[in-house]
Amino acid sequence: MTTSPTPTSARTVTGMIYVSRLLTDRAMDHLHSLGVPLRIGVEAPPSRAELEAGIAGASAAVITLTERVDAQLLAAAGPQLKVIANVAVGFDNIDLAATDAAGVIVTNTPGVLDRASADHAFALILDSTRRISEGDRLIRSKQPWVWGPRMLVGLDISAGATLGILGYGRIGQAVARRAQAFDMRVIASGRSRTPGSVENGVTFVDNATLLADSDIVTVHTPLTPETRHLIDAAALAAMKPTAYLINTARGGVVDEAALIEALHTGQIRGAALDVFEGEPQVNPALLDAPGLVLTPHTASAGEATRDTMGILAVDNAAAVLAGDPPLTPVR
Repeated sequence: MTTSPTPTSARTVTGMIYVSRLLTDRAMDHLHSLGVPLRIGVEAPPSRAELEAGIAGASAAVITLTERVDAQLLAAAGPQLKVIANVAVGFDNIDLAATDAAGVIVTNTPGVLDRASADHAFALILDSTRRISEGDRLIRSKQPWVWGPRMLVGLDISAGATLGILGYGRIGQAVARRAQAFDMRVIASGRSRTPGSVENGVTFVDNATLLADSDIVTVHTPLTPETRHLIDAAALAAMKPTAYLINTARGGVVDEAALIEALHTGQIRGAALDVFEGEPQVNPALLDAPGLVLTPHTASAGEATRDTMGILAVDNAAAVLAGDPPLTPVR
């Protein structure tokens, strides 16, 4: 961890900002332009001891989803802490009851990563259904091969396939638009949508209908006590045996043990995961599951998107330290 010198500035932002991990270069330049004392971590996630030492005495903390915020960390920070700016749209790494009790504002980065996340989800849809990674592994294995009519045949999504979107927030809506460009039938479920209603060509259904009717189920719900293991053994059994599951939301929404079993038994045809229950540890059994594509939580990893996420988090912290309302408060 390095501590920057305090530059002189006429800005009204006051207080020391702790940044738990290095942001992108553009976001770091924006941070330094504030002209306030900074305590900056390294690129790797901090240990718990490093996190507690880093946040001690800070007026604002810019953190990532790898840092757990609880009452113990808030006590280590001290009473001067005003705001925690999470560089993510999700905030399941933060105990909101503890931050409320401490009077600490929590912000996130909604909206700015919708397109990149939707792009990645759709990339996983194409990868899994057209067996792209499987073909790549075949070539790299140096095994002899020859083209044939039955070779690596997958689902032709533009031939009337149905996409089911679990969670119809901003990212789910962006995925729907991409699916419609591929001539897919799109159904969705969401807390604020009535089954049977239609919006922008998307038909809303209940979860049971969505699981039963979809050729591809893509998950875009936050991780809450209600959504933990939303996709469990029963949900997987309700899906078509030819169906695919895509998860770019949070790992805990899918019961990985049930998914592994479903893939080995052919209960569903394939799946793709960008997030994991024990992240950053990955269940070794996932690596041997057939028909499974894996990426390391990179759905928002577009250059412009990651720049904007970091800059928004910094601006949230700066706004609070300047005595202004946060730009994107969690609540």
